[in-house]
Amino acid sequence: MHIFPGAIGALDGTLIHAVVPVDQQTRYRGRGKGECYQNEGIAHDSKVLKEVAFNPTSGFPFPPPDKYYLCDAAYTNTRGFMAPYRNTRYWLADFRRNRALTKKEKFNHAHAQLRNIIERAYGVLKARFPILKQMAPYPFPVQRDIVIACVAVHNFIRKYDIEDELFTNFEQNTMVTPNVGGGGSEGQNIEGIEWGSEAVDYMTTLRDQIANQLFSNG
Repeated sequence: MHIFPGAIGALDGTLIHAVVPVDQQTRYRGRGKGECYQNEGIAHDSKVLKEVAFNPTSGFPFPPPDKYYLCDAAYTNTRGFMAPYRNTRYWLADFRRNRALTKKEKFNHAHAQLRNIIERAYGVLKARFPILKQMAPYPFPVQRDIVIACVAVHNFIRKYDIEDELFTNFEQNTMVTPNVGGGGSEGQNIEGIEWGSEAVDYMTTLRDQIANQLFSNG
């Protein structure tokens, strides 16, 4: 973390299964197998972030000017949101056989190691509440409220440090994180939020500085 002193957390989306009438499934249709999800369709991660960014009632916790979230390549690399280098190896599995060689690969590997925290957090959430992976056929507003309730309970257990087997396994790094279905995928060319060229240049420079430091450290 001393290489990423400004990182205050990780940002990502995850797919939540939905049961909707046949005549409404098109806008909820997911990629791949064509399952329906509450937050799929055209709602890429960057679109969701853009919606809350310009909604004054969203309450989204934007980082201070010198801090940032670690995000995947579905987000724009701009002030407050540090994304990996595109068109460069990123996922941890990509480095299991061949170690990182270039400065961009070293940066992406370190970035992915830190950002993996949110993948594991989603793994805990969905292991605790399997209904998020296979929703019951309740009315859609009820399905939505189930997600809110599950996340609230999850956060309550975490916030108040309640003894919990799933979190214990998470802390001990013994939990195998399932494929939790992220909202975006590495390599997507999504524009995301137009923060302005100055904000993009700021984060591009900062990312290059970190990459150079990692490369010089060997």
